[in-house]
Amino acid sequence: MTIHMSVMISAEEIHAKVKELGAKIDAHYAHSDKELVLIGLLRGSVIFMADLCRTISKPHELDFMTVSSYGGGTTSTRDVKILKDLDGEIRGKDVLIIEDIIDSGNTLSKVLEILSTRNPHSIELCTLISKPSRREIELDVKFLGFEVEDKFIVGYGLDFDQKYRHIPFIGEIGL
Repeated sequence: MTIHMSVMISAEEIHAKVKELGAKIDAHYAHSDKELVLIGLLRGSVIFMADLCRTISKPHELDFMTVSSYGGGTTSTRDVKILKDLDGEIRGKDVLIIEDIIDSGNTLSKVLEILSTRNPHSIELCTLISKPSRREIELDVKFLGFEVEDKFIVGYGLDFDQKYRHIPFIGEIGL
């Protein structure tokens, strides 16, 4: 199979946006006396989260979850399963969920429901990419990188069949 790819968002644009988001996150949590926990939703968020956490000066913890709503298929079943839960406690802490991309919002809304039952002080969302035209459930995204059209994209953590996450830019692919 031949893959054709064009650059949608350059590595330089991503780097500048990550720095901007880090500054906004620092400003938002500057006066909070609560511990800050960044929760990455694996696997796609790991590259974005690694870069983002180095731009945030407020001390913070990192934790991860793996959730699935696809059940082996290519379309969401809306039945979210936790495959890997948090290692730490979030009760009374400021929680910032880090996501690579938000499409329909279904999986992330379930994650928010689950984490809310654990009594954090606050929960906010940060995503690198949002596809608003695909949204089925509206979410309050406090920290947003880029809004894009409904294109098939890879790179900077986003994958196609577990490939292309390593690419330093966001590219649109055609098969």
